[in-house]
Amino acid sequence: MQRTIEIGLILVLVAVAGVLLAMMLVGRGKLGGGEAAPAAGGPEVGAGEGGSWPMFRGGQQHLGRASGTLPDSMEVIWKFKTGGEVKSSPAVVDGLVYIGSADANVYAIGLENGQQAWAFRADSPVEAAPCVVDDLVFVGSSDGLLYALDARNGSLKWKYETGGQILGAANWTSSADNKSVWALVGSYDNKVHCVDSRNGKAVWMYETDSYVNGSPAVGDGHVVFGGCDAVIHVVSASSGRTVREIDSGSYIAGSAGVLDGRVYVGNYDNVFLCADIGTGQIVWKYDKGEAPFFSSPAIGEDVVVFGGRDDRVHCIRREDGREVWQFRTLREVDSSPAICGDKVVVGSEDGRVYMIKLSDGKQVWSYEVGQPVSSSPAVANGMIVIGADDGYVYAFGAKRQGRG
Repeated sequence: MQRTIEIGLILVLVAVAGVLLAMMLVGRGKLGGGEAAPAAGGPEVGAGEGGSWPMFRGGQQHLGRASGTLPDSMEVIWKFKTGGEVKSSPAVVDGLVYIGSADANVYAIGLENGQQAWAFRADSPVEAAPCVVDDLVFVGSSDGLLYALDARNGSLKWKYETGGQILGAANWTSSADNKSVWALVGSYDNKVHCVDSRNGKAVWMYETDSYVNGSPAVGDGHVVFGGCDAVIHVVSASSGRTVREIDSGSYIAGSAGVLDGRVYVGNYDNVFLCADIGTGQIVWKYDKGEAPFFSSPAIGEDVVVFGGRDDRVHCIRREDGREVWQFRTLREVDSSPAICGDKVVVGSEDGRVYMIKLSDGKQVWSYEVGQPVSSSPAVANGMIVIGADDGYVYAFGAKRQGRG
């Protein structure tokens, strides 16, 4: 009888241990408390969730999607003054907004109160958007340096030198052994650099034939980006070796988005296209733009939304690239839109921030800044954060009752 009880206890303990092990394995989807890695072939995990927008376009695949919803009417909750134009786009993590400025500073600002938490001064203007992962902020600068900063206090961990200015946002991927984070950044030295976050040393470099202006997207073990050489490059994230090169027909200034084995990006020849990453074939082209596309796309469930230098925001079907609607602004749209629920948020060179209905392209709300808005919005915790050429960072929230 005693032996039977002992055996029973052992079996219970084994079962409990198995449950605990399974929970630990599930929990390893996060790297040290940072953003969860995206599931293969599916939407990003963590982008916009829990009040978070940790990097340009919200996550590694550059989908430009936020969870939750936005109200029909918004107001300025706060605005934060910097010493120069704010072309950088914000990241939002753990109640802090991270953003660069032409005054050469990277700022951390309280999301709820707009108060400065810290500032780090680089050696030249910071146009690139910060990327926050594992309590580190990766951000490039016009001085050609990639900086790694402590997300809590802004102290410098390391800096990595490329051979040209860095205007596009950093991204990240897991190291080959899954024990650390590798930072990824494009540079005007014609290369994408992969840097180990532990020591700031190069893991690999991938060279193209011209400038890399945008941010590399990461999905399904690939790093995907366009360049001024007119090529969509598909590179192994683990080795930096070429997987595929896809001719886009003209140089690419914006950042590509990747989803379900396809890449979506616009070029300087007024064409927005979708290509199959596996085969390298162009799936469809949208050529109803009347000017180049510098805006990066937001990729929804059924549609793709992006801005154009033809003073329009375009919405097309993901399946075949057919037009759904166009929304006209008063000037160029280099800002990259964000999709949140049934709405699209985007800035314009006409000095306004627009909220547009996703279903039909009708304007829901707008706010006039008065100076060009080429910064792209971050949407987190029911708020919109965006920079402008007037030197301010703006945070919009739900309009309070009793206010006009």
